[in-house]
Amino acid sequence: MNAVHFGAGNIGRGFIGCLLSESDFEVCFVDVNSDVVNRLNDDKYYMMKILDGVGNIRKISPVTALNSLTQEEEIIKKITEADIITTSTGVNNLPRIAPLLTKGLLKRAGMKKDRIDIIANENAINASSILKKEILNLVSAEEADIIVENTGFPNSAIDRQALSENLDGTDIAVVEPYYEWVINKSEILSEKTLKIKGAVYVEDMKPYIERKLYCVNAGHATAAYAGFAAGCKTVQEALAREEIQDFVRNTMKENAEYLIKEYGISGEEMNAYIEKTLKRHGNTSISDSVFRVGRSPVRKVGYDERLTAPARKLYDMGLPVACITEAIALAFCFYNPEE
Repeated sequence: MNAVHFGAGNIGRGFIGCLLSESDFEVCFVDVNSDVVNRLNDDKYYMMKILDGVGNIRKISPVTALNSLTQEEEIIKKITEADIITTSTGVNNLPRIAPLLTKGLLKRAGMKKDRIDIIANENAINASSILKKEILNLVSAEEADIIVENTGFPNSAIDRQALSENLDGTDIAVVEPYYEWVINKSEILSEKTLKIKGAVYVEDMKPYIERKLYCVNAGHATAAYAGFAAGCKTVQEALAREEIQDFVRNTMKENAEYLIKEYGISGEEMNAYIEKTLKRHGNTSISDSVFRVGRSPVRKVGYDERLTAPARKLYDMGLPVACITEAIALAFCFYNPEE
């Protein structure tokens, strides 16, 4: 089976590409970074390090890559041959890849190929639906009907810390052992999408997406913004300070009250999830810059984003918002001179 994955960054290689490869898909990465594309094509594999305490390193193969800036026809051909298409480009880049996907999907439909699913794995609610909208905005009503009939856009929620480090002159993906890839089963059109090992298929994505965004992502961002204000260089350094860890924990607990009320999740389950998340964020095997985690603060205080959305919902429910309000204030105080 063939997979086309847009984005050969840390999540692309350290998470999505890895699971697809382990599920017997031959992965072709599409990226704008010519160095990464050339290296993947030269080696036909890449290395991934798992921070499991023993430095487990895996070789992921076979893989190939194409440059989205210079190899449009080759990418369109790969789309017509694919059994699944996935992305991890960052939600802001979905409009940039939509034109190329549109051309590939229409050519694929004209060739009477099997139906296919596109899964956008981004830190945003319903990212696949966002990508679908971008694609359909580019075509006529008739072409839109053809694409919708032949293409599924299952929404997903992903969770894995993925960074990179230089090993013997090569940039490798570095990931934590824990991961979660939840996919909306009801939006799937192709049976091949159900063959991803390690993925969880559910009928209702919303509780999983909001739990991830309002706890994992909100907690991570809060640690970065609080750490920046305290002069810390990394999230791990910030969470090693008891007062910051308590603040992040209390912020996540505020957000958890919304999830408990809205979805009936038990308080015990949410507390365990919060403690596990704090342990992951504070993992000293990882050195995660507050500037990396806190980047794009304008987006992260957006209306439906990880900080502002739970604050609004908690407020409307008459529940406490003191900590999440302070986290938003800290986001406004965050400053990265390179952004």
